[in-house]
Amino acid sequence: MLEEYETEIEKIIGEINCTKGFKCYESGFKILCNARDIGIDSLLECLEMEPYTCKFSFPFALMYLCKCPLRVYVANKINK
Repeated sequence: MLEEYETEIEKIIGEINCTKGFKCYESGFKILCNARDIGIDSLLECLEMEPYTCKFSFPFALMYLCKCPLRVYVANKINK
């Protein structure tokens, strides 16, 4: 994990309740929810098989969007 992002990542983690136990962070961002950047800074397209089971995912048109602050940060800053 890149040290330059550690402070912001810890801040985000302190502000949210993750039902998945922050497995993305614990794995060094090797295990991530499947998502794709759609060009909106605060949202990703959720590509999980059962997106409706995540509290950070919501339906929009014919897709689900992800609003998890940590997942969005990782996509935008670390390009994962």
